Amino acid sequence: MKITVIGTGYVGLVTGTCLAEVGNEVLCLDLDPKKIATLKSGGIPIYEPGLQDMVKRNVEAGRLFFTTDIEESVAFGQIQFIAVGTPPDEDGSADLQYVVAAARNIGRHMTDTKLVVDKSTVPVGTADKVKAALQEELAKRGVAIEFSVASNPEFLKEGAAVDDFMKPDRIVIGTDSEQATALLRQLYAPFQRNHDRLTVMDVKSAELTKYAANAMLATRISFMNELAVLAEKLGADIEQVRHGIGSDPRIGYHFLYAGCGYGGSCFPKDVQALRRTGQENGITLRVLDAVEEANDVQKQILVNKLTAKLGTNLKGKRFAMWGLAFKPNTDDMREAPSRAMLEALWGMGATVAAYDPAAMEETHRVYGDRADLTLVDSPMAALEGADALLIVTEWKVFRSPNFDAMKSLLKSPLVFDGRNLYEPQAMRDLGFEYFPIGRQ
Repeated sequence: MKITVIGTGYVGLVTGTCLAEVGNEVLCLDLDPKKIATLKSGGIPIYEPGLQDMVKRNVEAGRLFFTTDIEESVAFGQIQFIAVGTPPDEDGSADLQYVVAAARNIGRHMTDTKLVVDKSTVPVGTADKVKAALQEELAKRGVAIEFSVASNPEFLKEGAAVDDFMKPDRIVIGTDSEQATALLRQLYAPFQRNHDRLTVMDVKSAELTKYAANAMLATRISFMNELAVLAEKLGADIEQVRHGIGSDPRIGYHFLYAGCGYGGSCFPKDVQALRRTGQENGITLRVLDAVEEANDVQKQILVNKLTAKLGTNLKGKRFAMWGLAFKPNTDDMREAPSRAMLEALWGMGATVAAYDPAAMEETHRVYGDRADLTLVDSPMAALEGADALLIVTEWKVFRSPNFDAMKSLLKSPLVFDGRNLYEPQAMRDLGFEYFPIGRQ
């Protein structure tokens, strides 16, 4: 098949590259010439394990192409995937201007039948807006060309997106067209050879499924974080509680880890957008209101523990921070807990030495050069002369450090662990004052 993917962010680039990997010819469109130049030169504009090698392999094989030419991209693919950003608007709703603009561009230039697929995470009713934009542009041209619009939400985890696409646990298709269903079944056949993972439903149900999935996961995280605060107060251990409830197959172990809050490009934005959708339809989603509020509070929990120990006047204090990205195996800083903590510490006069295996460049892009932020080249370098260590992201490299070296480099053996990487008793035995989440 010939496929066009509009947008080369996480979703678009992973989608296009993985579809090329199984033999399709794919043209990826982006209006950012710097991004396209990077891709054509063999680089990628995002950090995603395994993606760069796959991009290079498929470009060299003549299956994957990149362009800034809209007319070329519309002519290329029988299937047109819209995978552009849907950032939160001022009121928390998803901003659909780029989705609608992509649909209009297809309508302006299409000359034959197209299947237009919403891959971006979009509110219920977006497919109708895409269809209306296409019809309007075709009417302006005075032409009648058949097209279908389908929803095919992505379920990719940053840091594992390539594996998630190549080995999906489910593929959701929303369409009212038998022809579109047949075409998408054919497209996704190589990804489900063992058994059928494809679920076909109406378009609005498919659009809601994506938001519902992310909102459910965010709810589990906020629930465990609130439970961790209570466990700590009661003298219980949230890790033992996690094992106790996770062993129930109705609950399971996934997304039950207490920590210092969730972030990234999906959960915060999608929870807000789903709440806004409810408001627009006269429904107050009270659970999601609480999920978001609990997460905002949780992002400050390490700083609150730190100020309870050291006070709120932190002038002259220097802190080490391990982890800046919102999760391991990505450089994404969007809504990351580290940002809330950095800004709180700076507001109290502290300076920070920080290390992250992937997000150093992104951190510099976000904050620029600052006297109160030093980006160092190793975890141990961050500890030199620091009054305490804050662990914010659960990168594997932080799981088994040289504890003797840590203790000798820190000015005080204080560790505030936002990801519960270590056993409290073991840390005390090593001579650390250790402050985890929901543990004694």
